Amino acid sequence: MKTSNKIIWSIIILLIVGLSFYLFFSPQSDQNQNGLTPDLAGHIQSKSDLIVLEEPKPMATVSSPLIIHGQARGAWYFEASFPVTILDGNGNVLVRTFASAVLDPNDPNSTWMTEDFVPFESEISFDRPTTNSGTLVLEKDNPSGLPEHDDELRIPINFNLEARDERTISLYYYNPDMDVDNSGNILCSEKGLVSVERMIPITQTPIQDTINLLLQGNLTNQEKAQGITTEYPLDGFQLEGASLNNGTLTLGFSDPNNRTSGGSCRASILWLQIRETALQFEEVQNVQFQSEELFQP
Repeated sequence: MKTSNKIIWSIIILLIVGLSFYLFFSPQSDQNQNGLTPDLAGHIQSKSDLIVLEEPKPMATVSSPLIIHGQARGAWYFEASFPVTILDGNGNVLVRTFASAVLDPNDPNSTWMTEDFVPFESEISFDRPTTNSGTLVLEKDNPSGLPEHDDELRIPINFNLEARDERTISLYYYNPDMDVDNSGNILCSEKGLVSVERMIPITQTPIQDTINLLLQGNLTNQEKAQGITTEYPLDGFQLEGASLNNGTLTLGFSDPNNRTSGGSCRASILWLQIRETALQFEEVQNVQFQSEELFQP
């Protein structure tokens, strides 16, 4: 009987020791419920009254272009922006750029010169990394250059190394404030076209890919704050095909709901956005569309 009790107690003791060993040495023991190490969680928390990065999250898997957004106190900015750097796992700089304050042009009180939090946003294209992980560094802008005024938020990220190679293209949208005569009348002309840069995968159909992306009409909050607008996407309107012959690009569209019509000014601006976007390609000298019912007053 005594021997049986000794065996039972020995087993219990071994289980307790084993469980303690597991809890002490488990990789999860140094992480909180969000998967952050105490040092990283403490670093983020220590900056939370100055800057908050909403996207990407720590340890997120990212690829180029990377869209970041969040909020920072006005003191984090200088001239409505602050530096942003992406490092690879070896500390090499992949890109150094800026994030910009997102201000409301219709609100006279919208300013970065405040003690309050101000939204920021940036779309960042960066060189293809060779390491699996890296760091996103959001630096306080310090025009004084004095080290005592330096500050930064460092967020670890993972890279999607399987992402396809990409190229930079321009999409042309419209800013009505740039398209007026001396009397303030809208001209409905190319003067109002504004290019925004995007990244697309390298494929055999770059022109079609670019036009399709244009028709999605995705503008960032920063671009909208600059007065850039577009009516795209249009319900049912889509690109059906494209052919290039001796420098003339012919684009075929379907518009079952006649959304490209509705006034000569509107129709003209809709078409100019497509035409100018297509003309960025060196092989395109002229752009026309099918059929005649499209882009009519």
